[in-house]
Amino acid sequence: MADRKLLDNGQIAQVIKRLKVAMRDLPDPSVTLVGKKFKSPFLVLISCLLSLRTRDETTLPASERLFARAATMQGMLDIPVADIQKLIYPVGFYKTKALRIHDICTDLIHRFGGKVPDDLEQLLTLKGVGRKTANLVLTEGFGKPGICVDTHVHRISNRLGYVKTRTPDETEFALREKLPRRYWIEYNALLVTWGQNVCKPISPVCSACPVERICRRVKVGISR
Repeated sequence: MADRKLLDNGQIAQVIKRLKVAMRDLPDPSVTLVGKKFKSPFLVLISCLLSLRTRDETTLPASERLFARAATMQGMLDIPVADIQKLIYPVGFYKTKALRIHDICTDLIHRFGGKVPDDLEQLLTLKGVGRKTANLVLTEGFGKPGICVDTHVHRISNRLGYVKTRTPDETEFALREKLPRRYWIEYNALLVTWGQNVCKPISPVCSACPVERICRRVKVGISR
C-alpha cells in the first residue's frame, strides 16, 4: 500500500463529486450551520472557538444560547465572564473560552475597528486563533478560499492517499499546493461530515462508502 501512487486531481474530483451526493442528507458541521444561519463572520469566529475540542452536538446549542444573549462584540463584552461560562457550558475548556471571547472582542474593537479581518495573517494575530480557526472564518464567514484542516481532514486526506503528511499543518500546506482552488471552501465541511458519519477514526464504514474503490485505505486496519 505504501508503494502505491497518491491520488491525482482527477481522482479527488471524483471523490468530492460522489461524497457531495452521499452526504447531501446529512447535517452540516456546527460552524457551517452557524455561517448559513447568521451570516456573520464574527459569530462564525466565536462558534469556531467554542468548537475546539468539543463535539458538534454540544457546540451548536452552546453557540445558539450565547448568540441569543448577544450577537455583537460590545454585547458580549457587556455579559460578565461568569455568565458566558454558564451559557456555553459544557463545551470543552468553557472557563478559558469565556475569557478568550472577552479578549477577542476587545482586540477586534481596538485594533480592527469592530470588524473581523478577512485576511489569514491578521486573523492569526488574535489570541487563541490558530490556522484551523482562521481558515474556517475565511471560508464559512466570508466565503473566501481557505484550507481548514481539522482532525477529520488530516486523517481522511491521508487515508484516501491524496497526501502523505504527519501533522494537520503539513496537510494544510500540502493541500494548498495540490487541491484545485475551486474545492477549497467545501472541502472541510464535506470531509468533516464524512468523517463523523462514515470514515470514522476507528473501524470506518468502508462497506457504505461511495469512494471505497478509489480510496487507498492507508493505515486502515479493521473496517466495517
